[in-house]
Amino acid sequence: MTCLKDEHLALPTLSAPLAVGGQTLRNRVVLAPMSGVTDLPFRDLAWRFGAGLVVTEMVASRELALNARESWSRIRNCGIRPHMVQLAGREAHWMAEAARIAEGEGADIIDINMGCPAKKVIGGYSGSALMRDPDHALGLIEATVQAVKVPVTVKMRLGWDHDSLNAPHIASRAEAAGVAMITVHGRTRMQFYEGRADWDAIRAVRDVLSIPLIANGDVDTAEDAREILRRSGADAVMIGRSAQGRPWHPAVLAGACPHPGVEECASVAVEHYRMMLDFYGVEAGLRHARKHVGWYLERFAPGLAGADKAAIMTARDSAFVADRLVAAILNGPAVKLGEAA
Repeated sequence: MTCLKDEHLALPTLSAPLAVGGQTLRNRVVLAPMSGVTDLPFRDLAWRFGAGLVVTEMVASRELALNARESWSRIRNCGIRPHMVQLAGREAHWMAEAARIAEGEGADIIDINMGCPAKKVIGGYSGSALMRDPDHALGLIEATVQAVKVPVTVKMRLGWDHDSLNAPHIASRAEAAGVAMITVHGRTRMQFYEGRADWDAIRAVRDVLSIPLIANGDVDTAEDAREILRRSGADAVMIGRSAQGRPWHPAVLAGACPHPGVEECASVAVEHYRMMLDFYGVEAGLRHARKHVGWYLERFAPGLAGADKAAIMTARDSAFVADRLVAAILNGPAVKLGEAA
């Protein structure tokens, strides 16, 4: 695959577009799918700032096919293109049916979750549990690819544990089955999110693929992004937790926008809060918004007294929350925006 290079680093340029099947990513910094985090309000903000691609929360394939209300809400779009929906499941029938539904509802790319380490997911033999049975995993992949006309991608880990680092084997077979892109998180399932992601280990996947590869795990700064590309040989980077409390971060890393000043950050935080109340309704929105309010406070006002932080996060008066959130961000400890914002 040919990609644009940085003359000095000989690496894929993060601001360059990337072709995935018949779709084009506008740059090479992708917002990871995160359950309970990358809902429509969060994706909308990240996209408006300039993220190269945003991905829905993980959607359970069987529940979507059986018309579960929450699953349908997760595949909603607001005009973002390409619209990428991530599906999880353990049965080829339901994966294929859910993929057809997502495509019919406007999905431009279908992603298969083979990386989630959560016990409730692997307990159902989905997510990273699929890496323990490559033949079964390939059955799901083939069924999904055959069910839709849009590109299908796969997100996985290095393997179940360090005794079974089978990501290269599965990725190679997935490409042969028609998958258009692979994303690898540089940890095993048994590591969860502990320790450091092994960026070097991702290169073993690069060595067996001709399709685009995205590297994921512990990318926080522009230097991290360049280093993971250098060590993994990947074509793009995916960031997850480092975007919490700063939806503009993928775009900043891609060079799609400058880092917002503290006043704009405060404005975005309040807009995000209000978007969540509108999206979920006030009662549910208050609950869903708490973790995001907490992340904004952790980044901008880490010295805020615990009682004050709790008061903001648990208040039911939206005007009170908005006012106090702005005040906390604007009056937080002096920090370097590139580090703590």
